[in-house]
Amino acid sequence: MRRALPLLPAGLALRPAAARAARSSWATVWAASVQGPYPVGNPSAQPDQRFAFPEPAKGARDQTLRMVVKPSLWGRQARVRFTNALGTRPLSIDGVHMGLQHGGATVLAGSSRPLRFGGAPGITIPPGGMAWSDAVILPFARDPHAGLLAGRKLAISFHVVGESGPMTWHAKALQTSYVSPPGSGSHGADESEAAFPFPTASCYFVDALDMQAPVNTPVVVGFGDSITDGTASTMNGDDRWPDVLARRLYATFGNRVAVVNAGIGGNQVVGPREYSPEKPFAGGPSALMRLERDVISLSGVTTVVWLEGTNDFSRNGNASIDAVLTGMREGVRRLREGIPGVRVVGATLVSALRSTSPAHGFAEQEQKRQVVNAFIRSGEVFDGAVDFDRATLDTTSGELQPQMVPDNTVGGPGDKLHPNRAGYLAMANAIDPAVVVPQLARRRG
Repeated sequence: MRRALPLLPAGLALRPAAARAARSSWATVWAASVQGPYPVGNPSAQPDQRFAFPEPAKGARDQTLRMVVKPSLWGRQARVRFTNALGTRPLSIDGVHMGLQHGGATVLAGSSRPLRFGGAPGITIPPGGMAWSDAVILPFARDPHAGLLAGRKLAISFHVVGESGPMTWHAKALQTSYVSPPGSGSHGADESEAAFPFPTASCYFVDALDMQAPVNTPVVVGFGDSITDGTASTMNGDDRWPDVLARRLYATFGNRVAVVNAGIGGNQVVGPREYSPEKPFAGGPSALMRLERDVISLSGVTTVVWLEGTNDFSRNGNASIDAVLTGMREGVRRLREGIPGVRVVGATLVSALRSTSPAHGFAEQEQKRQVVNAFIRSGEVFDGAVDFDRATLDTTSGELQPQMVPDNTVGGPGDKLHPNRAGYLAMANAIDPAVVVPQLARRRG
């Protein structure tokens, strides 16, 4: 149902800008679920970080980070969420700028704009905290629906004042970003790449990007583990299943729906029982622990695609079926309570049978996977289902289809656990748009 415009005194009319604002709201268009402290996590294709961050416990020191992100939907205004969620010291940042990435660490000339916080040029975020920037107008996005920005990326640059201490990060970004040397000062306003010699395959201190979009714009969140995070997909190729889904929906509906990735490599539904900077876990906080921060607190979420459980049944997790199913029910309950009207879609787990990973691939894990998939297909808890298992299964061997096994990130034979580009493409193509964005599919039908 479309929200009505506010009533105005007789004889007055909304100016065009005010009218647009009354019909728009924030929508999260990119996200990176955080973990910490660096370097605890499961990065892929990570360059040596010793020169960017020589002492992990001290974190970043008087240097500028340029994080590259790809919005799944564009608007005329944007804002960025900075996070110190898993830090142990106050995080002070200033010199924050955002512009179109030209290539590498270069920002397209003239596109960079400063970001502020309550009008101030910087902010200090306490341990455990997060902060949104003020809105910034994007002059290059005057017509977001023209299609010229589709697939383009933003460079978000910020200076860490002093030492950050333990860094909140997302390990497996599968996107190259850039860092200036320790002690090099503030370079956020620099549009050249000269100040940014060090690459990173991870994302630090930034975990969400919002755009202004029409009210009721659908926002689909892929919530999961490494198979959502994109292990074995193409580095800088944007071919994880949420990326492919975003392009499919754009091809059908245009710049009218956002898809964001809330996967963490190694994540579990119910484990670990506790998570803190003092007691971290490579797979991040459990799905149940991170729902509020990584999904519910995002802007405009309408659908969540839940793909979790494989790691609970690994030798490292060793959870019971009852514990995982109970956790799924609890997670869905919390999502519905936190986001009234949200649609929660269950995704079947893909095969890990005979994986070369020491923690996966054994018969008991496969048996538990089958039970969970039957639960997801039953419709007992979820509002719908997407069958990733059927899209990727070799019915003769019970394993992933052979062409979906070789690793596309770093090369090599793959591990029979993580699908590659071919696998993620098949997974995304198996999703019926009517299951994840029924409001748009109905209008089109």
